[in-house]
Amino acid sequence: MKKKRVLVISTGGTISMVKDPETGALRPADWEEFKSFMPELNTDNLEVVLTRFEHFIDSSDVNPEFWGKLAGIIYQNYPDYDGFVVLHGTDTMSYSASALSFMLENLNKPVVFTGSQLPIGVRRNDARENFLTAIEIAAEQDEMGDAIVPEVTVFFEDRLWRGNRTTKVNAENFAAFKSYNYEALAKAGVHIRYYPERIHYSDQHAPLRLRTKTDSNVAILKLYPGISQKMVDAILHIPGLRAVVLETFGSGNAMSAPWFFETLKEAVDKGIIIVNKTQCLGGSVDFGHYAASLPMLRAGVLSGYDITTEALVTQLMYLLGAHGDDIATIKTLICTSICGEMTID
Repeated sequence: MKKKRVLVISTGGTISMVKDPETGALRPADWEEFKSFMPELNTDNLEVVLTRFEHFIDSSDVNPEFWGKLAGIIYQNYPDYDGFVVLHGTDTMSYSASALSFMLENLNKPVVFTGSQLPIGVRRNDARENFLTAIEIAAEQDEMGDAIVPEVTVFFEDRLWRGNRTTKVNAENFAAFKSYNYEALAKAGVHIRYYPERIHYSDQHAPLRLRTKTDSNVAILKLYPGISQKMVDAILHIPGLRAVVLETFGSGNAMSAPWFFETLKEAVDKGIIIVNKTQCLGGSVDFGHYAASLPMLRAGVLSGYDITTEALVTQLMYLLGAHGDDIATIKTLICTSICGEMTID
């Protein structure tokens, strides 16, 4: 049997840390030290190789440049490995997983993000199980030798989620991530149970393409009762602004003040793309379900359906970078599920 190869890309995060016995402070673990906690890695049919960023990054500091570098490492090593595991801090893991789902076009191998709430070097931790299960998923193949889950995912606690559907929902519990609008791709117990009907499959015959050009001139405008025209104007008149994630109430509703819709229409007429995203964790934007949403539709605001904020922000950055000033193409693709990031009824 051919030995499977998994590349682990360590970017930082709690999972990569051990406690220094002298100072008691957390410090990055070297690979041999990390492996010492998991003798199960050493098997006859699996080779696990580590590469790490030259400098570990706090996940609060990730940006499009980081995403491009991470996607580039996967692209460069793609022919030599059966799957990839990314060790990443939890705070922005959903943003990074979403970004890579767009940057790695025609992906046909697993890219599994994981991390932990407690470091590998403490007695009671979630790091060990998260890491070992992520490795197993990244190496898993069917009888034809094809990857079981050939997409960008997040594994945490006992669930495998589509990466661009996830949101971090808890800062303390081991079950830190959830996907409210799409069910788990796999559940890990005594056995790992996969759900093939939920998995996204790219064209197996198309080569992997790396698309790392982005444009970060994207803003989030979150509505709240009492928001003023001055506040909305300040955001929509940011110099260089190209796209706005408009976080609305319920199924995509907003206040009925005429100035609000006039301001939105003015921005859309200037070429700014505005996408309606519900503030609710579950459910979808439904233009026209209530009268309060119709003026936005008439103003040229697009529906984000059930997409997460993390996926929408990174999708907009990706589309603006890939298609530049071709606003018509960008708007068409926003209303298309590119790699399973939203459900369009």
